[in-house]
Amino acid sequence: MVSGFTQVVAVIGHPITQVKSPENFNRFFADQQMDSVMIPVDIAPEAVADFLQALRGWHNMSGVLVTVPHKQRAAALVDELSPRAQHLNAINVIRKLADGRLQGDMLDGVGFQLAAEAHGFSAGGKKGLLSGCGGVGVGSAIAWGLCEAGIRQLALYDQNPATLQLLHNRLATHFPHVHLVDLPATLAGLDLLVNGSPAGMAGFEPLPLPQSLLETLPLSTHVADVVTAPIITPLLAFARDRGCAIQTGPEMALAQMKLMGQFIGAIAQEQGAAA
Repeated sequence: MVSGFTQVVAVIGHPITQVKSPENFNRFFADQQMDSVMIPVDIAPEAVADFLQALRGWHNMSGVLVTVPHKQRAAALVDELSPRAQHLNAINVIRKLADGRLQGDMLDGVGFQLAAEAHGFSAGGKKGLLSGCGGVGVGSAIAWGLCEAGIRQLALYDQNPATLQLLHNRLATHFPHVHLVDLPATLAGLDLLVNGSPAGMAGFEPLPLPQSLLETLPLSTHVADVVTAPIITPLLAFARDRGCAIQTGPEMALAQMKLMGQFIGAIAQEQGAAA
């Protein structure tokens, strides 16, 4: 039962129906018998600034999760950014400091790594391909995280050449040891394939890459998708049928939950370890 003592956490986006965070957080709060609740907030882009200003004086709300399309806008509205959020110019979580200032971080890439590690996959020394390089989306954060994790070669693909070039330049500047390449003619030898685009969601193209290219996908490739609905996207269904290990969008969302909860103070360190 929500009362005046309940601590509130929000997730903001537009639309908001696709997010899994309220389900994950509220189940965790109930299991831990915590007097906390996460609320989904469908907020128009032009209202985000006023919402974050209100957060500064909102005493029973410790922080906010941020999803599309507000990640870049919110990054420009907080007082302090983590180094990776500053480089990516986007955030997906905000916490309120004791003095009322707002601090943002981007944990999409770290959450992806945790979900991959749960499958026994480590990016260090591997060859990967990322489809979907959006500067304000999860794709760019995953690319950054893969480079931080020591991936040896990373192919980048996006339907928008300018978006691809922007991420390529950013990664080349900060990770000169990573071999960045264009979309290959074959997926032979690929260790990791990631869809960081909306492909597979209702209203979008079903596959993030041409069918003919996917036909060259090795059985040994770890295939991951960030789309949360449907859980098994056309890409994951195709990869599973070929015998590949697959990683779903909700797995990444669940892996991020601990990190985000700890960042905003909604989950204690020892609780997060058991989440």
